[in-house]
Amino acid sequence: MIAIAYILAVILGLFGLVFIIGSQGLILRIIVGIILLIAAGVLILMARLRPKQIHVVQKMKIDLSGDVSLESLKCTSCGGRLGEKSVTVKAGAVFVNCDYCGATYQIEEAPKW
Repeated sequence: MIAIAYILAVILGLFGLVFIIGSQGLILRIIVGIILLIAAGVLILMARLRPKQIHVVQKMKIDLSGDVSLESLKCTSCGGRLGEKSVTVKAGAVFVNCDYCGATYQIEEAPKW
């Protein structure tokens, strides 16, 4: 986006110079050339002063009532070890996506009795 603004500013600046140089004393062409040069300057200024993008990282913590260790989680389909990136939370439920077999399922807490 910034590169496009700079290219457009150069084009407007060149047209502004052409209008001023080729004006042959006509006031209207000089005014148009000055307006084009000002527009080029404004484009460059806007490209340099654009707001910086802010990246927000949101962390969610899950409180489970049972004893759960992330290192001991294994896929119920293939038995592969599940890592931290395999577990996601969607609509308040904990889902697992196995990196080995591609299985996706919801973690259900077993009753304690």
